Amino acid sequence: MEFDGKIALVTGAASGIGLAVATGLAEGGARVYFTDINEENGRAAVGQLGANSSATFLRVDVTSAESVEAARALIAERHGALDILVNAAGWSKVERFVDTTPDLWQRLVELNYLGTVRMTHAFLPPMIERSRGKIVHVSSDAARAGSGGEAVYSGAKGAVVSFTKAIARETARYGLNVNCVCPGPTETPLLASIPEKQRAALMRAIPFRRFGKPSEVADAVLFFASSKADYLTGQVLSVSGGLTMAS
Repeated sequence: MEFDGKIALVTGAASGIGLAVATGLAEGGARVYFTDINEENGRAAVGQLGANSSATFLRVDVTSAESVEAARALIAERHGALDILVNAAGWSKVERFVDTTPDLWQRLVELNYLGTVRMTHAFLPPMIERSRGKIVHVSSDAARAGSGGEAVYSGAKGAVVSFTKAIARETARYGLNVNCVCPGPTETPLLASIPEKQRAALMRAIPFRRFGKPSEVADAVLFFASSKADYLTGQVLSVSGGLTMAS
């Protein structure tokens, strides 16, 4: 897919799905801001693209209003507005709900839901002013089916799905596209943190009998970010090897 001349920003771009999305956009010709709190991995990812790439690493903490505002101001000064915003930052901890704490709830909601809200609130107005722009949120199939040991994470990601639809309805009159991708179990640092016994059970539940690759999820995100999805908004696409077959 071609993204020549597009200005894009991807959160959670230092690893996993966010890294695959940001790399795909850059390889497609976009000027991409790789954003994350992990500066070492983020800068290394940008460096691997080579000297001819226009990719830039920008440290952004989506749980911090001040950090998000600093990113908004920088983009406004340099470019006026984004063409593409991908909210891919996320994190979870597998633990029985009865064993979790309010501090963990807050962290999960701040990163997995409110981070998406903050970034969208910051970068949406210039898109509306120009009557163009594409926003893609990365949620999770846990939002659609629930995930044992991830009750609050599932709820936060479910909120992202509803938020996607609401913003899509508000912005369709301006010609904006707002869509959502829900990955199933994918080969990311998050999946690697789950005990082997649980990973094996997850794999057995997937009709394809394998985990997804970050690049496979990224392909769905890139589609929504491309001109091929100009007539799509408010849509939710699962990329899960058939684990979730939502109607």
